[in-house]
Amino acid sequence: MNLTLVGTILIVEDSPSELELMSHYLQESGYNVIKSASAKEAMEKALLYEPDVIVSDVVMPEMSGFELCRSLKKNPVTAKVPIIICSSKNQPIDRLWAMRQGANAYITKPYTREHLLRTIKSVVN
Repeated sequence: MNLTLVGTILIVEDSPSELELMSHYLQESGYNVIKSASAKEAMEKALLYEPDVIVSDVVMPEMSGFELCRSLKKNPVTAKVPIIICSSKNQPIDRLWAMRQGANAYITKPYTREHLLRTIKSVVN
């Protein structure tokens, strides 16, 4: 069984409580976590730290998770970084749209710690 963990995960979430919960789950599981409260800040941090995975909310001020996803996939530095969209929107059209923007996976809130970790593992292997 392969127990190698992905090193660094960038979380993009404008809700402080949601950001803390996800950070807690990931740090407890041995990941390094970079937090970002907006898509614009996430863009800068993604270029600076080159994370292994990015987990992003969809509905955020200024720039949506979908727009962030598109921008990251267009940039040669971040184009190959797996992106997981984590949203409370759970319609099939939202999932489809996320994949069209370049997302590698889509999970809906509320999620369990196991679901989050399983999804992360699925995009890095």
